[in-house]
Amino acid sequence: MTAEPTLAWDDGAIVTVDQTALPHRRNVLRITTVDELIDAIARLAIRGAPALGIAGALGVALSAYRHGADEPVRRDAARLAAARPTAVNLAWGVDRALSRLAEGADAVLAEATALAEEDERVNRAASSRAADLLRGLCPRPRLRILTHCHTGRLATGGVGTALGAVHHLAGHGQVEMVFATETRPLLQGARLTVWELRDAAIPHRLLVDSAAASALAAGLVDCVVVGADRIAANGDVANKIGTYPLAVAAARHRVPFVVVAPESTIDEGTPGGAAISIEQRPGDEVTSIAGVDTTCAGTQVFNPAFDVTPRDLVTAIVTEDRIWYPADPGTGDLADRIDRLATVVEDFPRPGVRFRDLAGVYAQPATLGAAAHALAAAYRDAFSHVVAVEARGFMVGTAVALAAGKPLVLVRKAGKLPGPLRSVKYDLEYGEDVLEMQESAVPPDGRALIVDDVLATGGTLAAVAKLVTESGAAVAGFGVLLELAGLGGVRRLHPHRLVALRTDRS
Repeated sequence: MTAEPTLAWDDGAIVTVDQTALPHRRNVLRITTVDELIDAIARLAIRGAPALGIAGALGVALSAYRHGADEPVRRDAARLAAARPTAVNLAWGVDRALSRLAEGADAVLAEATALAEEDERVNRAASSRAADLLRGLCPRPRLRILTHCHTGRLATGGVGTALGAVHHLAGHGQVEMVFATETRPLLQGARLTVWELRDAAIPHRLLVDSAAASALAAGLVDCVVVGADRIAANGDVANKIGTYPLAVAAARHRVPFVVVAPESTIDEGTPGGAAISIEQRPGDEVTSIAGVDTTCAGTQVFNPAFDVTPRDLVTAIVTEDRIWYPADPGTGDLADRIDRLATVVEDFPRPGVRFRDLAGVYAQPATLGAAAHALAAAYRDAFSHVVAVEARGFMVGTAVALAAGKPLVLVRKAGKLPGPLRSVKYDLEYGEDVLEMQESAVPPDGRALIVDDVLATGGTLAAVAKLVTESGAAVAGFGVLLELAGLGGVRRLHPHRLVALRTDRS
């Protein structure tokens, strides 16, 4: 697959590929005016939420170089932002570029260029995080993934969002099949997603939109992964038409439904899905194909470009910064709340160690409860027991067990549990210790969700996993409030899934 950018600036023009002509023709557009850009956006020659953000910013640069004066540029910016009312990234990109207008056209272009480069990094971070999540949500070593619309590189400034996660998994040999829906309007899944999957040699099948529920019912799909055009503050998701019924079917058949999008797609100014404006497309997109009428003349058409999926149908929203479980109210800012309530204690329990103290989290019942519900929701019905590690993990484990309605199992230091016991010796980041678990605590057919408060090197959680598997049970995954990045904990726990509600990269 070529590495050329979706949109580029070339000597006063925006250069891009006309997405309506693919896959049969590769028509390059050279856009030199805002009117031409608005037309390209309206007819879907340029589409995809992140790509629209870049286009909006570059459009402001076009206007700034053309007019120079403040007021004409702002009028052009307003027209640009209104070209696709549902996609929040378009207006976001326009606003980003406008913020530099007082510094001149060169500064506006620099901001647009920076936005495009940033989107490349955002894509990789979000899609990699989503791939890790999907590995944990789905027990099969090679996944069967259903995706809707097109969320690959043409829709972004990088590798893609939802389809970017597919590329990550395929790169590790973890994709058995991708089911790509046809997707209205303009069959973007059939034309663009299939084209990209074919170009990347990823196994795929084209799926009739109305057959998606049947594929889920037949057990052909392990997970559904989609992008988003706008995410409301409460977690409701606006995406291409057909996403909502797909989420309903996924929930009915207990298949994870994951949304991958940049943080810029989350619109804090929109409280819920009911406040999202849904664009209506022309009726002739439905009443004819290639100029040939397919229904009776004069037939009225309902042709919305998007629909809204309620948050309670969404397993997780994955961005470059976090995994959000919107079915649990109040968890949208959970990572920030944990960060604010955590403190760092230097040189404890020995010199050179930076101890993360989460006592502030435990002192806030609402935050601890939200964290517990988020961890339980992340695994849904994939676990039968909650296994908590002494001592700080006991608080988290108790809360998760209550939230999930599952049995709680305690893993303790040596000499604190009556037998018969299983024991394991393990290394800490600052010493060595022994953990014990009662032999009958997790039955051989059980699946354990292992929880603790902080993941550092992963030694403790890996030791608990060994206790679980030696008893004949399986590890459903791990859940922690805080992950300390860079200490190797995630690698040590691989291939099991890890859900960390906050990642500290300092």
